[in-house]
Amino acid sequence: MGRVRAGSRTGGVRAAAACAVVLAALTAGCTDTSAGPAGPATPPGTAASSPDDAKPSGGPATPSASATAPATPTARPSAPPRTLMSVGDRSERVRELQARLRQIGHFDRSPTGYYGTLTAAAVRSFQGKRDLPRTGGTDPVTWRRLLAMTRKPTARELDPPTDRPVARPDARCMTGRVLCISKNSRTLAWMIDGRVVSAMDVRFGSQYTPTREGAFSVYWKSRHHVSTLYDTPMPYAMFFSGGQAVHYSPDFAARGYGGASHGCVNVRDEGKIASLFAQVKNGDKVVVYR
Repeated sequence: MGRVRAGSRTGGVRAAAACAVVLAALTAGCTDTSAGPAGPATPPGTAASSPDDAKPSGGPATPSASATAPATPTARPSAPPRTLMSVGDRSERVRELQARLRQIGHFDRSPTGYYGTLTAAAVRSFQGKRDLPRTGGTDPVTWRRLLAMTRKPTARELDPPTDRPVARPDARCMTGRVLCISKNSRTLAWMIDGRVVSAMDVRFGSQYTPTREGAFSVYWKSRHHVSTLYDTPMPYAMFFSGGQAVHYSPDFAARGYGGASHGCVNVRDEGKIASLFAQVKNGDKVVVYR
């Protein structure tokens, strides 16, 4: 009885050991079901070599394709053409550009010296006729082509009296120093004792913000004025009635009569309004009439 138990225990231990060996083998095989016959173990932390990584014995390593391929030079982006004049510029050179464009029918108004959207459109028109890139900016190629096709503008071409004929002066303009402003002709004539010293195009307020008519006087001049009501610049402002003033308007210079003021008298030629501002004194008359 006792011998039988001992034998049973021994057989049980042997059977359990055999099962453990089989179980360990099966568990090891589950790590990679695609593995082939077992080979030498790879040390921990060492990547297994592939056939591509093998080096031929007895000679130097074969350089990879990436190492032997010549380096491809990196293409540098071409620099855009240099622009001599573009939208927003103000200068005598811009005035000359406008005068030359006007000579050959691409600019239909008096030069202002301000490069606005109308000037850019005129430059694009010129460029398109000459198979140049229609950028609207004046680059060296465009400028040279324009110079070759035009002559040097005269003083009158650069600074004409006005685009519009000056209206017959109101009777109140015939004595003293007067800014004589006609709504019908849309002109301002600077007059001294009945003589027109200079004239310029102007525009007025809309029907909702009309420019007042009547006889006034300049009571304040502000060279670099900015409207506190509309937060817009009013260079060379000469105030004559409340917040209404004669002043330069970049918007008028750029868009012409397509817009309106908030009641002021806008001048579109900066050179002319600058000269006028230097001559006018506080107390000089302002007459606004039809």
